[in-house]
Parts: sequence; C-alpha cells; structure tokens
Amino acid sequence: MVINMDKRDRSDIFKKRLLEVMEQGKVSRSELARSTGVDRSTIGQLLNIAMPRLPNGQLVADLAFALGVSADWLLGLTNRPERPGDIIAAAMALSPAERSSADEQLLNWHKEAAGYKVRHVPATLPDILKTERVLDWEYSSFLDRPVVSAIDAMRSQLDWLQSGVSDYEISLPIHELQACAEGTAYYEGLEPKIRFEQLQYIADTCRQMFPRLRLFLFDAHKVFSAPVTIFGPELAVVYVGQCYLAFREAERVRSLTEHFDWLVREAKVDARHVPDYIYSLLKQ
Repeated sequence: MVINMDKRDRSDIFKKRLLEVMEQGKVSRSELARSTGVDRSTIGQLLNIAMPRLPNGQLVADLAFALGVSADWLLGLTNRPERPGDIIAAAMALSPAERSSADEQLLNWHKEAAGYKVRHVPATLPDILKTERVLDWEYSSFLDRPVVSAIDAMRSQLDWLQSGVSDYEISLPIHELQACAEGTAYYEGLEPKIRFEQLQYIADTCRQMFPRLRLFLFDAHKVFSAPVTIFGPELAVVYVGQCYLAFREAERVRSLTEHFDWLVREAKVDARHVPDYIYSLLKQ
C-alpha cells in the first residue's frame, strides 16, 4: 500500500488504474462521462499522461461508483480495488440453514474442501454419525421437510467421508455422549434401545475409520465452543440457528482453526480412546 507520494506519481497511478478498470469493463470515455455527469473532454484530460491532473473528491467518488471500485484504490491508497462493503461481503456471508447440518449447502462446502482437513464442532451429536432412527426422532416435529431427505443428505456426507478425499476431525463436549447414554437433556424421551444403538454406531464407526475420522471429547466446564465447521484453510462456517455465518477472510479462518486446535489439545478423551470410552458408557 502506498500513501505518501508525489502528486505526479499519484496522478500516474490514478490514470493507469482508471484506464485499466475502463478497459476491463469495456466502458468508453463517452459512457463514463454520461455516468458521472461531466464532459467527455474532462475524462480525456484525466487520462492524458502528459497532464499530471487529479480530479476533485466529488468526481473521484462518482468515477469509483460508476466503475464499481473503491476511490482509495483509484488514488493509490490501497491495492484492493473492491469497495469496503464488497470486501466485507466477500469475507463474510450469510446462508440460510436447514434443520440439519447435513443439508445440501454443507455438502457443497465439503466438496469444496476436497483434499483438506475438515474440522467440526457439532451442536448435538454429529449428523454424519447419527443413525436413521435418531434422525427420524429428531425430524418427527418438522413436517415441512421429510426425514428421508435428511437421511439421504447424511448418507451422502458419510459417503464423502468414506471416499477418503479429506480427513475429518470432530470435537464434541463429553456431556453430549453422557446425556445420550442417560436419556437426559436433549435426549430425554428417546427410547433406550435407540440411544444405545446410536452410541454403539459412533464407537464402531470411529474405530473402523480411525485415523481418517478422529473424534475428540472435551469438558465443557473447562472449554467452550459454538457449533462451527472449518473447511480447510479458506472457509469457516459458524452455525447460528436459522443461518450460517460463512467466513472466507484468511485471518478469521486461521483464528477459528486455532480455536479448534485448542479444543483438541484440551480434550479429556483422545480420539484413540473414544471407542473404549463409549463402550464403557454402554456397559454402565
């Protein structure tokens, strides 16, 4: 980024960038003059290399608006041509969220992260590890979306995992498994047979797919996390109920990745020992 410079140097940058964005957008001098409310000769003077001229602030703003770039970029104050609002929109986006984290949008994000590690903190048990009978119980009150679509989405996500395209790490509060075993909190009212079948399935799957699939259990009394999925180095998604907050700005993704790694370091039960821990719950 260049801020302090001679007027001629800034004028040169302005002319070069103005011409560059006009050529990219195939905008003629006449069209730009009409868009900004000035004479065509004024645009010609701004583009004249022999004349070290800079427009006034109003015209700079009008030019930037007409061409869809930032005024700071035209003046050489930044190397990002996007307008501030566009930069924010690109770095963070809102996407509608389905009832399940195994919806079509998340499947697309998984495919986008092919070859990278996916890190996930679920809101309850991971959808990718839920049995069909648990999904049926969860979706029983959602009449607008048949459970079969959720099951199909879950199967697609599991197929993706089993393909070995990406490693998958899950960090889960240990109380989630305990509540499932005891039939308390979220799992109150769910039949014991279904709960035990669910725990058995998680234990067996984690054992069979280790180390490609790694489940870590942390103590929520000591560490905490909102539901989040980090798709490699370029995308992190936070689940906030009716929508997803999708972050693509590198620093935000890096921060959430470090947060997840902290959960792993603080895990009460390491991924290698999770199957045995679940089997001990079943025996109790």
